[in-house]
Amino acid sequence: MMKRTCPLTVLAIAAAALAGCATTPGAEVTRFHLDQPIARGTVFIRPFSPGADGLEFRTYATAVAQQLTRQGFKVQPTLNTAEQIATVEVMRGIRPSAMPARSPVTLGIGGGSFGGGVGFGLGTSFGIGKRRSNDVAITTLAVQIKRASDESVIWEGRAVGRTNAESSSGDEIARLAAALFRDFPGESGRTVEVK
Repeated sequence: MMKRTCPLTVLAIAAAALAGCATTPGAEVTRFHLDQPIARGTVFIRPFSPGADGLEFRTYATAVAQQLTRQGFKVQPTLNTAEQIATVEVMRGIRPSAMPARSPVTLGIGGGSFGGGVGFGLGTSFGIGKRRSNDVAITTLAVQIKRASDESVIWEGRAVGRTNAESSSGDEIARLAAALFRDFPGESGRTVEVK
C-alpha cells in the first residue's frame, strides 16, 4: 500500500534542506606586525578619522572592544589612562546585482487536461514573502594598535566580508571583528579566509 505525501509536507522538507545548505560567509583577513610579542596593556579605542565618533561608531567600537578584551587587553574609557590606542575604521559599499530582487519562496501551480486525445498545460508561479535584494554589501573593518607614547603602529589588520545588502552592518562588524582577532596576532603579511 502506497502512502500519499501531503504537498505542504514536501514543501517544508525542501525548505529545511535548503536552509541546511546555507553556509556562514567567510572573511578575508590580512594582518601586519613586527613578529614580536605584543603586550596586552590598557587600550583606548578611537575612530581612524577624527570627528567620526558617533552612535554608529560606538557600535563598531563595542565589537572591537569585546575582541580586544578576549585577547587580554583592558579597554579604557579615556586616552590618558591607556598605554595603547586602537584606531577603528569601517567602510561599507554596495555592489548591485544584475539579477532582480525576488521573493524567498516561489510556489508553482499547474494544470492540464488530457481527455479526448487533446491535451494542454497551464502553469504559473508566484512569490510569497518580502522581496530580497540580490545586491552584495562589501564591508571592511580595519584596526591599528599603536603605542600611546609615540603612536607607532605595532599591529594592524583588515577583514573584508561580503553579505546580502539587507544584512545588519552591526552584526557584520561583530562577525568581522571576531575573524580579525582570531589567532591574534596572526601571520604577518598573509591574507587568509576565516569562516
